[in-house]
Amino acid sequence: MLDSVKITRRQSEIRQKLAGMAGKEAPSEDEIREMDALDLEYRSNETRYRAALVAEDEERREAGAELETRSDREWSDMMAGFELRQVVLSLDEGRPMDGQTAEIVDELRQQRGEGRGAGIPVPWAALEVRAGETIAAGSPDPIQTRPIIDRLFPNSVAAQMGAQMITIDSGEVEWPVVTQGATVAWQTSETGNVGAPQAFQTVDKALAPDHTLGVQMRLTRKSLKQSGAALEDAVRRDMNSAIGIEMDRVVFLGSGADGEPLGVIPGASTYGITETAVDAAASYAAFRAAAVRFMLANTATGTGAVNLMLRPEIFDSMDELITGLSISEWDRLMAKMGRTVLTTNGLAAPAGSPAESVALMTTNAGGVPPIFVGRYGSVDLIRDPFTDAQSGGLRITALATMDVTVARGTQLEILTGLQ
Repeated sequence: MLDSVKITRRQSEIRQKLAGMAGKEAPSEDEIREMDALDLEYRSNETRYRAALVAEDEERREAGAELETRSDREWSDMMAGFELRQVVLSLDEGRPMDGQTAEIVDELRQQRGEGRGAGIPVPWAALEVRAGETIAAGSPDPIQTRPIIDRLFPNSVAAQMGAQMITIDSGEVEWPVVTQGATVAWQTSETGNVGAPQAFQTVDKALAPDHTLGVQMRLTRKSLKQSGAALEDAVRRDMNSAIGIEMDRVVFLGSGADGEPLGVIPGASTYGITETAVDAAASYAAFRAAAVRFMLANTATGTGAVNLMLRPEIFDSMDELITGLSISEWDRLMAKMGRTVLTTNGLAAPAGSPAESVALMTTNAGGVPPIFVGRYGSVDLIRDPFTDAQSGGLRITALATMDVTVARGTQLEILTGLQ
């Protein structure tokens, strides 16, 4: 029980006793001495009560701060105990899973209503690359450096360009984006109207589980028997890299056909993204003009709020000193833009004569990310013990369902014809 509560109860008892004694017309000497003692205790308790409230307020704040972060830490600790090695051995040898790995797999199966014949579900957070393995008493104790599931691929180009990763259990998810809202007008006369209202309208941007990526791995008998706990990191790094690279590619270059989501650049007309032809050598002025267009559209407050994605060849052509100056066009660009990302995976290689490339600019307007990447459910691992049966190997297929959409096309702009 809190000290302040104990003191409050004691004060209530003292008041009751004093009330009974104060009603007597001729109290005895013992009763007078008792009233003096109770009065002294009451005043002392008032001081103690204020001190208890101060101390407990600090304790409440500390407890509140702990509660705010407890869920993330508990989730991180749970994911730290998930072992992909158990999943691989279960697929290869039928060895039963135990501990937190078994609990997480069972929970995922219950949420999705799947039986044991549908493969083994693996949470996305289990694919995070971990800082290292600390071995104590022969048991691996993995430490996660990135426990937040929305930052599964924090170094990916998509994440650096402001894309938000959304985890969806099942079904389609839509984001209503405002296209028409409140009107502003001044009263033109004393009795005049302030203006006619217009309907509040939105358009829905949907993510659907229509696109599934398959990642296949081949594990030899030697790797299964020899690697031991090291297989944990090897499988995680391999899957993380393969999914991350392909995710970056389809977010920006997905064709929308043959099972791929529709990427930002091929789907510019579908998403309502402005394409501006530069048709000249890449320069700071071209990117500055695009940043100004963002500001005029009220989607950016300055060049520092604009992200820029380029091919390395553009950097090579811009990093030459300007005639008569000690800086280059690249130096001017880096000094003004918010974030500049170089990629060979998210943008197609330059083509034509002279060689021309494209660039993508994005901005986060009003807290709304320019791109949404939906990841559905978990990663499903399915075994194939038959293809490599003669050599004792095992093939594993990992299935990941994801989709891409753009909330507001005005938050993106594509520059073409950069020579």
